[in-house]
Amino acid sequence: MRNTIAIIGAGLGGLTLALILHRHGIEATIYEADPSPTTRKQGGLLDIHQHNGQLALKAAGLYDSFLRLVRPGEDAKRIVNKDGIILLDDAGGRSPRPEVDRGELRAMLIASLPDTAICWDHKVTHLTQTEEGRHKACFANGVQTTVDLVVGADGAWSKVRPLISDAKPVYSGTCFIEIALAAGDARCAQSVAAIGVGTLIAAAPGRGIIAHRNADGSVAGYVALNEPEEWIRSIDFSDARAGLDFVAQQFSGWAPYLTSFIIDSIADPTIRPIYALPVGHEWQRKTGLTLVGDAAHLMSPFAGEGANLAMYDGAELAQAIIDTPDDIEAALSRYEEALFPRSREVADLSAQNLRLFFGSTAPGSVVDLFSSLVASDA
Repeated sequence: MRNTIAIIGAGLGGLTLALILHRHGIEATIYEADPSPTTRKQGGLLDIHQHNGQLALKAAGLYDSFLRLVRPGEDAKRIVNKDGIILLDDAGGRSPRPEVDRGELRAMLIASLPDTAICWDHKVTHLTQTEEGRHKACFANGVQTTVDLVVGADGAWSKVRPLISDAKPVYSGTCFIEIALAAGDARCAQSVAAIGVGTLIAAAPGRGIIAHRNADGSVAGYVALNEPEEWIRSIDFSDARAGLDFVAQQFSGWAPYLTSFIIDSIADPTIRPIYALPVGHEWQRKTGLTLVGDAAHLMSPFAGEGANLAMYDGAELAQAIIDTPDDIEAALSRYEEALFPRSREVADLSAQNLRLFFGSTAPGSVVDLFSSLVASDA
């Protein structure tokens, strides 16, 4: 008898899992808290790697469609110091990690699934195990369902994770504040031109500005600050203009074209602390439960692996289920046995790179990091 499968969360990992299962005739239902696929902005660019993300897309039958989403030249990187002096200028165009828009990638996955595969506006309120060893999921809209397998694909603050692990995300010491510039704003012409064709990274100990230009000429990115949680909680962004001015003050003495990214930003200055699960996060096998993506191995974005790992997790879990559809516990054991070491390695790299980006040796450490990547791509 085939198992009933509930995937909590319609992120890249959950979508990849559901799609590959669907391609092999195995039904799974995704339950997503958002009312629709367009409720929230889906973030900026993602570099999709050969050894995991691209393999997952091939398994999902979407590799050719993915290639049509690739933005040529977007892998270019320009690194400057706080004075705006260029330290590294890589034109890109040869990287095995092509860039795509996260929203477009997610939309492609959603469009490839049957309409009935995703239940929107289904926010999990609680999960319980039944006497038969199955799991009952209750949603805020009053719907309930009982299934054989629950997959937590619900991100950093997963509702599924506490059922199998006591681990909680810990603040990394770095927070992001979103920034954006409008297309064609004459005040920002110098700032936009300084980006080049890909991504601009301005780094210094404890702070940085990262920005890229969108296809329509607008700019998206974020400010990064190393500050304690108490500092974060003290910030009041109820007055957006005053909030942006306060953030700009943290970059006193920086080149004017760099601080313009903050002063002239049209984004709501929302602060986003960067959290991570402990490196090497594992759990004991629990019947009918497992995790993919950030729910399993939340880490900072500075290895560029989060989305790639999430899709690869989904593909690997799908394949394990496809191999033994009538022995779900054996499938989960094989999946987790491989998951733990690969996520540990990448989480450790991510933590190291975060220290390089905004540590005491920045921006030299950032130049060294990307120089090594350029050399490896050559």
